[in-house]
Amino acid sequence: MFGRLRDSLETILKYYPSDADTVTAELCTVLGLNPQTVAMGNGSTELITWIDHLLVEESLAVPIPTFGRWTDQPMETGKRVDMFPLREEQDFALDLQEYVRFIRRRGSRVAVVCNPNNPDGGYLRRSQIVWLLDELADLDLVVIDESFIDFVDAERAPSVADEATIRPNVVVLKSLGKNFGLHGIRFGYCVANPALAATIRNALPKWNLNAFAETVVFMLKEYGAEYQQSLSMLASDRANMAMALAALPELVVFLSQGNFLLVKLPNGVDGVTLRDRLLTEHGLYVRECGNKLGSSSRFLRLVVRPYADVERLVAALRTCLYGTRPSPHQPQPQPQPSAQQPRPAQQPPHPVLAALPVGAAVS
Repeated sequence: MFGRLRDSLETILKYYPSDADTVTAELCTVLGLNPQTVAMGNGSTELITWIDHLLVEESLAVPIPTFGRWTDQPMETGKRVDMFPLREEQDFALDLQEYVRFIRRRGSRVAVVCNPNNPDGGYLRRSQIVWLLDELADLDLVVIDESFIDFVDAERAPSVADEATIRPNVVVLKSLGKNFGLHGIRFGYCVANPALAATIRNALPKWNLNAFAETVVFMLKEYGAEYQQSLSMLASDRANMAMALAALPELVVFLSQGNFLLVKLPNGVDGVTLRDRLLTEHGLYVRECGNKLGSSSRFLRLVVRPYADVERLVAALRTCLYGTRPSPHQPQPQPQPSAQQPRPAQQPPHPVLAALPVGAAVS
């Protein structure tokens, strides 16, 4: 895909992109969606902005920590944001019954759930989300942010996008840029019933999608098999990376269904200092979570990487955290095949994620 984009660079830059309706029609053909139920944005953040302006009138409930725009955007427009704290001692798992009771106590009119959640990768099964939609059918709006749903391997069909098309108050948010490791193309879309989708779509600028995003959309059908292979490889890499990190003393690794892992640093370790050392001394960039509501500098979010990159990260963490380097004779944790997808003896580089540095930020 990167080679194709590089070869098409002159055409991409020279000509105007198509309008959003044309790009939407192609995306819906590939994904099997009804174009009347889809609105496409210049990144999911643009859609969050318009959802707030158009559909959030007074209050919004959201679990924290989560993606920062779900708290920041409504606060910037003067809405009341009801923050439901996720508990570390419960591995940041969202208790839906407690969340519903919180929403009722606060009188929130809009509810948001990111599934999988960012930064911890916590996942709620499809049946749980459907239960939540039923419980909150009287709200003005329920948003399920599925920006990382393609990385889920806990069940076969995790998305509730089909539910959004037939319910009066549900929007499901999706991201293509995150899925393909192409964050720079700024491409997201949402799914809702035709009336709700039209409300969002009609407010968007006519040419809000750039030519890079359009090119990727029209290439999707050619890379479907490669994309599925990459997702299977990522599930194996995620399990191997979690095991390697968990072997480090006093480092806590949280189970994830995203393309990232949340880790808690040992007592007394400052995440900002560690982040800076990893960058300046080892050329590795990690996401320190101190600026996320409901989190602290004790937490880092790390993008899942293949085993060779994880070895490099683990060695750097040993040096920075414990002042030790692994002995050449010291046995290192070896990758294990995941239960869902055995890893072949030899693998090509990640088609989707090969361009990302270790721990590349996903916001």
